[in-house]
Amino acid sequence: MSTLALPESRSALPAGPAKRRLSPWQAWGMIMIAPYVLVFVVFVLYPVGYGLWLARHPQSYVHLFEDPVFARSVVNTLVFLIVGINLKMVVALFLSGFFVQAQAWIKWLSLLFILPWAVPSIPTILSFRFMLNPEWGIINSLIFRFTGEDGPNWLNDPTLALSMAILVHIWKSLPFWTLILLAGRMAIPSELYEAASVDGATGWQKFKFITWPSMQTLYLTSTILSMIWTLGDFNSVYLLTGGGPADLTHVLATLGIRYLRLDQVDLSMAAIVVAMPLVLPLVFFMMRRLSR
Repeated sequence: MSTLALPESRSALPAGPAKRRLSPWQAWGMIMIAPYVLVFVVFVLYPVGYGLWLARHPQSYVHLFEDPVFARSVVNTLVFLIVGINLKMVVALFLSGFFVQAQAWIKWLSLLFILPWAVPSIPTILSFRFMLNPEWGIINSLIFRFTGEDGPNWLNDPTLALSMAILVHIWKSLPFWTLILLAGRMAIPSELYEAASVDGATGWQKFKFITWPSMQTLYLTSTILSMIWTLGDFNSVYLLTGGGPADLTHVLATLGIRYLRLDQVDLSMAAIVVAMPLVLPLVFFMMRRLSR
């Protein structure tokens, strides 16, 4: 009769993989990073997850789409993006060609030019709101003082109010994008322009055949990134118009505050979720271009 052979001792069994312990430096690294992870979870993941949970009911989106203020906010957002972004980037491209000149007074002027972007939004945008006051604002006082006529009520007309919000947004963020495009211009070798001058090229030909081909990737990437940031631009509209008059200048970034004031938290979160189809394709397209 056959017998079953057993290992003579435990040492004959195959040894499993040894557990790797953390080194003291790795342990201290995990300890030091733990507070940041906790802050990220508490102040980022939890609010976003809780907001998505509040916006889970389909009935919230039905009420949102039935609200005429929401439809107007979508139109205002598209106008803000199409008009504001393109106008801002074209002006920034033009100004980058001006500030690239190596003259002392232009360098000092560039320091003044960057101030609107460096100063916080609340005092700068509120100062514009005071200047647009129809009764004692400096704009109406200077323009219409000598005509004997009353100036327009800038923030009481929806078209004028939204136009002023777009101009304030351009004025506030224009220095940043000008600096980005200025850095792109400075990266172009000066020898190309010198060779073009020898060949008798005009300023427009230099821009068309040297500057623009060298900067078009940077320009397009900056435009997409500006669109993403502008979709979340809360200050330009809310601090200047407050969404008025009659909630006709709201954009998707400020619409959520309106619903919060009406104690409609589910609609506020739904308005934010609805903006994602506008943001996510822009993020995907930008990351795809950067990966190339």
